[in-house]
Amino acid sequence: MEPGEASHWHTDACHRFSVIVRGDELAIEYRDGRPAQRFKVSPGDSGWDEPTDQAHRAVNVGHGAYEEVVVFFLDSAGSDPQPKVG
Repeated sequence: MEPGEASHWHTDACHRFSVIVRGDELAIEYRDGRPAQRFKVSPGDSGWDEPTDQAHRAVNVGHGAYEEVVVFFLDSAGSDPQPKVG
């Protein structure tokens, strides 16, 4: 994602593991109006995320492009790991 770009609104239907490739800051915005969470990130940072039905999106609030590699642990073949929300 380029600076200012956001992912679509979605939920996380499965466990996932991600590794940051490029970027310096990311925000997670919540559809219900809760305050956004901001994270300083660096290439090589990694993390495990649990499933959630909380609608949210990622926003690149950093100065350069943001890129991550993600492994989704699907429950079944053909599952949508991040279903879009309205």
